[in-house]
Amino acid sequence: MKRIIIGFTWLVLMWTACNVSAQENKAKVDSIRIKTGWNFGAIPTITFDTDQGFQYGAAVNFYNYGDGSAFPKYKHSLYFEISHFTKGSGIYRFYYDSESLLPGIQITTDISYLPDQAYDFYGFNGYESVLNKNWENQNNPDYKTRMFYKYQQKLFRFKTDLQGKFQGSRFEWIAAFNLLNYKASSVDINRLNKGLSGADRLPPVEQQPGLYEKYIEWGLISKKESDGGFIPEFKGGIVYDTRDNKPNPMKGIWTEAVIACAPGFMGAESGFTKLSISHRQYFTLIRDDLSLVYRVNWQQTLSGHVPFYYEPNIISSVMTGASSTGLGGAKSLRGVRRNRVVGDGYILGNIELRYKFARFRMINQNFYMAVNTFTDFGQVTKKIDTSNLNLPSSVIASDYFNNGAEKLHTSYGAGLRLVMNYNFVLAMDYGIATNKQDGDSGIYIGLNYLF
Repeated sequence: MKRIIIGFTWLVLMWTACNVSAQENKAKVDSIRIKTGWNFGAIPTITFDTDQGFQYGAAVNFYNYGDGSAFPKYKHSLYFEISHFTKGSGIYRFYYDSESLLPGIQITTDISYLPDQAYDFYGFNGYESVLNKNWENQNNPDYKTRMFYKYQQKLFRFKTDLQGKFQGSRFEWIAAFNLLNYKASSVDINRLNKGLSGADRLPPVEQQPGLYEKYIEWGLISKKESDGGFIPEFKGGIVYDTRDNKPNPMKGIWTEAVIACAPGFMGAESGFTKLSISHRQYFTLIRDDLSLVYRVNWQQTLSGHVPFYYEPNIISSVMTGASSTGLGGAKSLRGVRRNRVVGDGYILGNIELRYKFARFRMINQNFYMAVNTFTDFGQVTKKIDTSNLNLPSSVIASDYFNNGAEKLHTSYGAGLRLVMNYNFVLAMDYGIATNKQDGDSGIYIGLNYLF
């Protein structure tokens, strides 16, 4: 599937950077203009996808800095995003973050509706599920459908996370309650075929089922969970945080251990417990300008059965984007296809160099521009049980499964950032997968650093 990214915003940003004077470029931290009261940043959303159409909309982030005495730390952050694809997918999100609403406690609330007409699904256990690109390529004799590795998912999410400090300590506690309601079904071929003709039209699911339909037929996805379900999730954990700036730290450590539990007695389709441990560390190489940062995350199912639609979730104390799924895609393995690596347990790593190369003031705001280079890696450490496979005799198993093939998935790339008032981060990354079984490459335009 060909994806075209229209980088209008980044053309504007690069034009701005090229017109910044040398004197402004040399501005350092001691000349920052302190912000007070309410400020905001906004970004248009403009992309195009052959199968989903144009994406249009906007994201706006409001910050309240109070009297400015703690700048660039804010008192309140309110984030709104509405973006829509012309053929049905979209992001409708409100996110609130504050350490002032409840004194001594950080509270984050997220209310989102995330319909996705073509949600990625490549099977379980990474390389043990074969990716056949010819089946998606309509110019190839083996073509089946561009939607072969897709299904339709609609997610409603309500999250409230609380985080407070243990007195006299750098350690903090985490408590959270989340409500997740998933709806899963086959891709709506009729909707995606609107405006298409001839060979561009997708075949009906009944004529050419995708991997999602085949996994249901073969018993790898149970009939009970095939249409989605409700997940009431409790989270609790401990955090150790010494970062000097949350959006882009120059020094410090951010380590957390979080347990997520979905109890069956509260209406979960099947009860389960997961553990996630993450360590992030930030090193200053050149004061104020160059840093080396890394993240290592291990996540594993401790008990129960996790429904297939929840398995891609990456558990953390704070979510910096509209979604946090994978492994693969914008928030985990950049350049690797979204959700390519799914298992009952995984390890994930990211290493980045971040360099601020320009500082300037515009529209009465403080800005800096930065570049980053990165390498990402991940692997399934606990496999999803596929022993109940009910494969018809007409199916060649090696077309879909390669038992024992799972190994480290890697990618690399570079990115660009424009940051306003040290908090509002416009981001673009380009990642390249090192193994063709993971895809080819990806461009990601959005908000925030990865971690």
